[in-house]
Amino acid sequence: MSRPERHKDGADHAAEVHGAALPLEYEDDLDPLLDRIGDARCVLVGEASHGTHEFYAWRAALTRRLIAERGFSFVAVEGDWPDCRRVGRSVTLAPGAPEDPRDALDAYERWPTWMWANEETVRFCRWLRDRNAGLPDERRAGFHGLDVYSLWESLRAVIVHVAEHRPDHLGTALDAYRCFEPHGEDPQAYGWNTALVPDGCAEEVLALLTRLRAAPPPGDAADPGEEFAARQNAEVAANAERYYRAMIGGGPESWNVRDVHMADTLDRLMGFHGGKAVVWAHNTHVGDARATSMAAAGMVNLGQLARERHGAGQVVLVGFASGPGQVVAAPSWGAPMEIMEVPPPREGSLEALLAESELRRAMFILDEGHRPPWYTDRLGHRAIGVVYDSDRDRRQYVPTTLAERYDALCWFRTTSALLPLHIEPARLGELETLPSGV
Repeated sequence: MSRPERHKDGADHAAEVHGAALPLEYEDDLDPLLDRIGDARCVLVGEASHGTHEFYAWRAALTRRLIAERGFSFVAVEGDWPDCRRVGRSVTLAPGAPEDPRDALDAYERWPTWMWANEETVRFCRWLRDRNAGLPDERRAGFHGLDVYSLWESLRAVIVHVAEHRPDHLGTALDAYRCFEPHGEDPQAYGWNTALVPDGCAEEVLALLTRLRAAPPPGDAADPGEEFAARQNAEVAANAERYYRAMIGGGPESWNVRDVHMADTLDRLMGFHGGKAVVWAHNTHVGDARATSMAAAGMVNLGQLARERHGAGQVVLVGFASGPGQVVAAPSWGAPMEIMEVPPPREGSLEALLAESELRRAMFILDEGHRPPWYTDRLGHRAIGVVYDSDRDRRQYVPTTLAERYDALCWFRTTSALLPLHIEPARLGELETLPSGV
């Protein structure tokens, strides 16, 4: 192809991008997205990395408006249930909880801490607490974790709960905990050991889960929220046990265990709150897997499951994309965080096409009106996980049909690094999850 033809193609693409773009400079610019959300019950908001300021800041801006203007009941994030419960108790002004959500977020210890122990999340959670302070308990918006990693922490929380409220279940809870004790709270050790004993501790945690799923005894004094949290911790333990066994075998099973768990948790939270949900997670969890190469690999994800369970009309999926900049990530699983440089996007990718437009920021509503070809072409879409190597950036792209994967996309030409609260020493633990630590 000659140089003039390349220039013409680039100009055509830029014109198509500009023709579809909506401004994204001020919070009021989110109005078209709120119109698109309408009466939907679930809004899943992504991120193209776990360490980019712009993704977190604009996701928080959208969520503030959904809570304040549209009555959304809670935020559920790609984080551990016990850690997020401490934050949730703070933002809802629960007795004995930290008065400043920063204290609850700063207590995060599980690697990668920077995902939620960061200034951007602190700002949002302080806003949420301040807003909740002027509302009755039943109208206060919550903050919850969807993830599956916290096996030992969840088991300990269950033991504390049943010792006080269901002492007849304490023996079952202790049996489950003792089954895991020989593995020293090391999920890798547990996973490898179950290669010799395939069922591992499944029987013990399933017995615990079965008992906690039963209704509490008459006259039980436990707060309904405490009872719900205990049952959820038992669900985490059961699915974490499956997850760690599946990780050793490789393939899509462990990914699917994790995302099905997140979808089930979201459904339980919606039933408990009786309201509308905002979800914060990586694009690879939020964007419908059926519109990507993930489907051919046998993987499902949270966005797909939400659409299937609640109906596409009740679910809005919002993705993020960016050009070069900085990101907080680690060079290997469990390593200390670093501020890394993100290179310009790979040629032929979605991000390269958007970069050609030279738009600084933009928003695209993908399922309304005229669809330019790049909405429906299969293009690589960058996905940076907690583990990142900029020299291998070309491998970080998920083939995507944009308009089928999301309902809206937010674009940032350049980005800056997230602001972590603290730097923790490296902690080995969870095995790296597919496709790239997201």
